[in-house]
Amino acid sequence: MAAAPLAPPLGTQAKPLDPVTAAGELRNWQARVAPAIARTWGVDVLGVHLAGHDWMLNFRYRVVDPDKARVLLDRKVTPYLVDEASGARLAVPAMENVGEMRQTTRADAGREYFVMFGNANQIVRRGSKVDVVIGAFHADGIIVE
Repeated sequence: MAAAPLAPPLGTQAKPLDPVTAAGELRNWQARVAPAIARTWGVDVLGVHLAGHDWMLNFRYRVVDPDKARVLLDRKVTPYLVDEASGARLAVPAMENVGEMRQTTRADAGREYFVMFGNANQIVRRGSKVDVVIGAFHADGIIVE
């Protein structure tokens, strides 16, 4: 008997949460997980939002402790976003004249930063759950707005 695949093939789309359920899940995530991320990594996760007609995902965060948040801005670290339903691993696109679509500068307390991820084939949709990984930093189960 063949083993079942760990994740659906790329290009398949799991059904995202409906808007009411997604809003409730996001509030629960912010109350349950966000304080631990702020204590450990020195950032407030502001969310993951669809952008560019759903072809991009915008991960935003605010620095509260510059020393702890430094790993998120390290240009040697490769960030990626994982769609929990499909297992698709999405990268930061790099443009020829601009470079990677993320900020890599010094961390300043109170300042907001972003990382843009490509959403090829529009796998991730509003209401999907995603994990953001930047080096040792993991923010799991974020609901896409």
